[in-house]
Amino acid sequence: MMRLDKYLADSHAGSRSEVKEHIRKGRVCVDGTVCRDPSLQIGPGALVTLNGVCIGYREHYYYMLNKPAGVICATEDRTETTVLELFPAHLRKRLFPVGRLDKDSTGLLLVCDDGELSHRLLSPSSHVDKQYLIRTDAPLTEEHAGLFKEGIVLKDGTKLKSAALEISENDPCSALVTIHEGKYHQIKRMTASFGRRVILLKRLSMGPLRLDPSLGEGQYRELTADEIRSLLNRPETSGELQC
Repeated sequence: MMRLDKYLADSHAGSRSEVKEHIRKGRVCVDGTVCRDPSLQIGPGALVTLNGVCIGYREHYYYMLNKPAGVICATEDRTETTVLELFPAHLRKRLFPVGRLDKDSTGLLLVCDDGELSHRLLSPSSHVDKQYLIRTDAPLTEEHAGLFKEGIVLKDGTKLKSAALEISENDPCSALVTIHEGKYHQIKRMTASFGRRVILLKRLSMGPLRLDPSLGEGQYRELTADEIRSLLNRPETSGELQC
């Protein structure tokens, strides 16, 4: 059982104050009867409508965001704009970004309210491929691709595992990078080890989830049922820090 106002707010029908206003003005019906009591207990079989539209309760919400540059992956910050500020206020309460992209990085970011899934996705003991489009300040070579394939040991002793570097045939400064772990600034540190600076980094995929090409930067959409299923059915996925 759940209070009517909580049911509506958790179903993303508005903020707690907004749904109480809907209830007060008689816009909400429960099992066909107008209800003006926000404390009414809603059972699992109840039919709840708002302005005639059925409001179905879901335990979790999952969004794909095409992160723009200039925003940080945090739920709140006193000085910086966060990715959650790209969402309407009534959606922000429970949502959080899964993993991180640097402030200047763009592309695929999963935003949800499923802590269990987030824990599995970020577990250091699990592994999932993540693919990025990068652009560097100087041309990349097959020698560099070989270094990526072998794995790189940085000057500080940090060992970075094998990764795939697929250099564009049309532009040697552009490449697709696929990594299997998620160490801090991994791609930038790997390229810096042989004198190349990453000037653009865009995430294209994380495990089975691929960035929807129809989403412009700063735009988001809910995951499809198939996309959610592919994430939930994946037994173990990867740890990730900023890349």
